[in-house]
Amino acid sequence: MKLLRRLLLAVGLASLAAVAAVAWWLQHPLPLASAPVELSIEPGASPREVAQAWVAAGVHTHPVLLFEWFRWSGQARRIRAGSYALTAPVSPKQLLEKMVQGDEAYERVRLIEGWTFRQLRSALSQAPHLVPATRDWSDTRLMEALGQGGVSPEGRFFPDTYAYSRGVSDITVLRRAHAAMRARLGAVWAERAPDLPLKTADEALILASIVEKETGRPGDRGRIAGVFANRLRIGMPLQTDPTVIYGLGVSFDGNLRKRDLQADGPYNTYTRAGLPPTPIAMPGMAALRAAVRPDPTRALYFVARGDGSSVFSEDLASHNRAVNTYQRNRP
Repeated sequence: MKLLRRLLLAVGLASLAAVAAVAWWLQHPLPLASAPVELSIEPGASPREVAQAWVAAGVHTHPVLLFEWFRWSGQARRIRAGSYALTAPVSPKQLLEKMVQGDEAYERVRLIEGWTFRQLRSALSQAPHLVPATRDWSDTRLMEALGQGGVSPEGRFFPDTYAYSRGVSDITVLRRAHAAMRARLGAVWAERAPDLPLKTADEALILASIVEKETGRPGDRGRIAGVFANRLRIGMPLQTDPTVIYGLGVSFDGNLRKRDLQADGPYNTYTRAGLPPTPIAMPGMAALRAAVRPDPTRALYFVARGDGSSVFSEDLASHNRAVNTYQRNRP
C-alpha cells in the first residue's frame, strides 16, 4: 500500500512538473535567430506547416511543440494567412495570438499630390516588400485590369499614404488608390457650384490637376481655380505652363522655352482653348474641391511672386505690370 501511494505521489508530482513546464514554455519568449524574423503564411497552410515554417524562419523551438500547442489551444483553424514579422522574442502564446488576430507586418508607400503616373509607378517599383506584378505592363493593360479600358491612367489615383501587407502585388495598392480617387471625385462633383463651367466629373479632375500643379501656396488654390473657371466661361485659353510641360514629357529639361509655348499640341493651352485631353497629375482633395467650387473672383490672370504666392489681376495691363515686377525684375 505504501509503495502504491509513493507511486501515485510520484506520478502526481511528475504531472504537476509537466504542467508547470508547459505553462512556463507557453509564457516564455522564444529566442530568435535574428531580428526581424519574417514569415508569409499562404492561404490553406496547415497548422503543422505554419509551425515548421516559423522554426525554419528563425524561431528557436521544436516544430512539434509549436504545432501541438496550436492544436491543443483549439485555435489552430483560426490562424490567418498574411505577412508577419517578429522584431523581438515572443512567447508561443503571443505568437498564436498574433496570427489569430491577423496582426500582420505592414509597409507603407506615399503617393504625393502633383505626381504624374510615371512618378507613381516609379514609387511603387521601389516600395519595400511590394511585388512589382505590373512592372512590365503597359498603361493600357493596367487600366484594363482595373476595369477602365480606354481611359488614361493620368490623375486617376488618389494621392495618399497606403499601408499594405508584405508580399502583396502592386496592383492591390493601385486598385485602392484608383477606387479612392473615384469615390472622392464623385463626392466633390455632387457638391459642385451651380454655375461651374464644367460638364463632367472628368473635366473637374482635369482642372483639379492643373490647379494642383499651379498652386504654390494653399491659400491661393481657390482663386487660381476661379481664374481658370473665368477663362473657360469666355473661351479664353488657359495659358498654363504645367500643361505644356506635361505635353513635352521626358524631353522637358527644366527650361520652358518660347518655342515650346508656340508648338501646337493637345496639351498646349496657349495654342488651344479649353481643357487638355487628360489630367496632368494626381490632384489632392483640396485641389478637387477648388476645381468644383472655385473662389468667386473677377481675375483673369495671375503671376507667381517667387515666394509661392501669386498676384491676381482683372485686366491685361495690371497683369503685365505684375509680370514686370515679379518675373522680369522691372518696376
